[in-house]
Amino acid sequence: MKLNTGINPTLAILFVGMTLSTALSAQTTLEQLRSKFDNEQVFISEFQHSYLDSYTQESTNSTGEFWINFDNYKLTGEQQTIVVDGKLSRVYDANRNRVIISDYEPDDDDFGVLSRMLSGEDDSYTSTESKLDNGHTLISLVTDDDFATYLSVEIEVDENLQPLKITAYDIADNIIITTFENGVFMKADSSFFEFTHPEDAEIVDMRY
Repeated sequence: MKLNTGINPTLAILFVGMTLSTALSAQTTLEQLRSKFDNEQVFISEFQHSYLDSYTQESTNSTGEFWINFDNYKLTGEQQTIVVDGKLSRVYDANRNRVIISDYEPDDDDFGVLSRMLSGEDDSYTSTESKLDNGHTLISLVTDDDFATYLSVEIEVDENLQPLKITAYDIADNIIITTFENGVFMKADSSFFEFTHPEDAEIVDMRY
């Protein structure tokens, strides 16, 4: 498109680039990360999820693949697929060949709480940031809300704004660690959040 401002086009492009660069540099890492979700991108990654019980010192682990955008997330793991759209939760259990449909309760969902933090939907936390020796950024989020699922959360992000690790501490001092591998941001596509299951699966609708 031709510029009619009388400004040299090359200088105009340089000026816009500098302005964008300044705006980005003024943003915190967390704000830049959240802006990816605002721009309708989906974060797709393999994950490892660990829950350490502070009382028994027992650890529960799971692995799988994770999709998340501003409104939805999908998780596929060992014999299980979960799709949440903010209103409904749909879970397919391959071991029982069963689908459970229920109203979504975000406070009872580890992944849901973490996904809302990444997307910026949960703004009840205050954040600080620090540089790690490996060049990554550590985002620390804390809240003084006694009813919050997590009292503090740490998000490690690399130089390309890829989330690498989320460590959350709940009110009982349990530790929840989720690490991401081979993560990538992609333009949102409705097919990412499709929920499929065998036709002969038992359907259990908990909404009624």
